[in-house]
Amino acid sequence: MRMYSGRTTLSKFLIGNLQDAKNQEQLAALLIDVAAAVKAIAAVTGKGALGGNRSFADSVDAHGEEQHKLDVVADELMVDHCEWGGLVAGMLSAEHDDPIAVPAEFQRGGHLLVFHPLDGASNIGMNVSVGTIFSVLRHAGTEIPCAADFLQPGAHQLAAGYAIYGPATMLVLTVGKGTHGFTLDREIGNFVLTHPDIRIPEDSSEFAINTSNERFWEPPVQRYVAECKAGATGIRGRDFNMRWIASMVADVHRILMRGGVFMHPRDTKDPGKPARLRLIYEANPVAFVVEQAGGAASTGRGRMLDVTPAELHQRVPMILGSRNEIERIERYHAEYEAGTDKPYVSPLFGERSLFRAGI
Repeated sequence: MRMYSGRTTLSKFLIGNLQDAKNQEQLAALLIDVAAAVKAIAAVTGKGALGGNRSFADSVDAHGEEQHKLDVVADELMVDHCEWGGLVAGMLSAEHDDPIAVPAEFQRGGHLLVFHPLDGASNIGMNVSVGTIFSVLRHAGTEIPCAADFLQPGAHQLAAGYAIYGPATMLVLTVGKGTHGFTLDREIGNFVLTHPDIRIPEDSSEFAINTSNERFWEPPVQRYVAECKAGATGIRGRDFNMRWIASMVADVHRILMRGGVFMHPRDTKDPGKPARLRLIYEANPVAFVVEQAGGAASTGRGRMLDVTPAELHQRVPMILGSRNEIERIERYHAEYEAGTDKPYVSPLFGERSLFRAGI
C-alpha cells in the first residue's frame, strides 16, 4: 500500500490504490457510494429502539424468512445510494429474489454490486453488533444484466468488504491490495484509515461455531472441535477458547483483529439447507477480505473463491480464519473422504466403559 502523510480518508486511499485498475474512477466512486450508504445505515441502527425498527416487517425475504424492519430500511438505503450514479449495471441483495434493475431514467455503469444489507439481524433487539457485507463484480457488455451475469466465482471480485456497527462504525475493505480498516469519524463524517494492512495470525487458539448443532455436523468438523475442546490434555497440547456471536460480521471482525477460526459448516439439521451462508453476497466477499489479510477461506473441501455459483442465492459451507488451522480442517475433510481419518477419542473415556482402565 502507498504511504500517506496525515490522516488518510477513504477517498484518498482509493485514489492512491486504484490508479492502475481498469475503470478505476468508476470503481472508486462506487465504493464511495457504498460508504455513504453505510453511514446512513449506521445512523439508523445507532438509534436502536428509538428508531422504531426493532420489530418484524410485514414481509419475508428471498429465502422465506421474516424480515426485520431494519432489514428493509438498510436494503432501501443501499439501493438508493448506489443506483443513480451511472456506476452499476445492476445489483443483487439478500432481500430480493431477483437482481435489482437500475431504473430506466438512470445511466448504467460497468459494475455489479452484490450485498447483504444487514447481517446478524437476529441480534437487533439485543444491541449486539450487526453489519453490512458487499462486493463489486465487473459487468461485461452493455446489456441489462440477467441472473447469469452475477454467477461469477469469488476470484473475479474487484473489491469487497463489510461494515460493522458497534461502539464505532468500521468499514473493512479490500481492492485486491491487502485488507484495510476505516473508522467513521462522526464529527467530520468521513471514514479514516485506522487499521492499515490487517494481517491474520497463521496460528490461533480460538474458534467460533454454534456448538448447539454439533450432532448435525460432519465427522471432520466434530473431530476438529473435539480436539479443541480437549485443550492441553488432548493432542493439540494447548487450550482453546470458543466464541460465538451469531453475527458473521462480528465474528469475522474479531478474527481479523486477533486471529481464530469461524465455522458455519455443512450440516444435516435442515435437509433443505445443507449449508447456511449465501455464496455470492456473504461467503465470497468475506473470503476475499480474509485472504487479502493472509488468512484462508474454505468450504472444507476447497478454496471458497474458486466455487462457481450455480444460482443467485446458493448456500455454501464456510470455514475461514488463521491459515494453519484452516489447512488442518481441510486435511481432516480429505482424510474423512479417503477413509483414513482418526476421530479424536478422549483419553478419559473408553469404548465400552466410562473410564479407561488405570486412569
